[in-house]
Amino acid sequence: MPQSLARIALHIVFSTKNRAFFLKDLELRSRLHAYVAGILQSINCEPILINGVEDHVHILCNFPRTITVAALMEEVKKSSSKWMKEQGPAHRDFFWQQGYGAFSVSQSNVEQVRAYVATQAEHHRNVSFQDEFRALMPQARDRDG
Repeated sequence: MPQSLARIALHIVFSTKNRAFFLKDLELRSRLHAYVAGILQSINCEPILINGVEDHVHILCNFPRTITVAALMEEVKKSSSKWMKEQGPAHRDFFWQQGYGAFSVSQSNVEQVRAYVATQAEHHRNVSFQDEFRALMPQARDRDG
């Protein structure tokens, strides 16, 4: 085969440091999501959908074959954190939590995950971030429960 091909959908979840509600303002949150999409595009990672609530972000993307998940997340967090701090004095103490969750998504489930990411505000009226993250990681739920 003369070239390398990859089609890997990835669902990434990460939160603000200490899950602080830095992202309450809907307009700011929307601009942050657009900024993150630009970061992804700059590293050849095709964003499918970016959404979230006051304290965390979900990214659904087509993951490039030329970068590691760790390098992708380092670039997203570093660049977006810097951008957030430039949005005014209220955000000078903004930081992302150190960790993240990254989950592969089969092509047959991309639309289901897209719908889930799209409805985050509605979803979090009933489910906390902690419970959501534990549900994404059954082995953590089994260990902690």
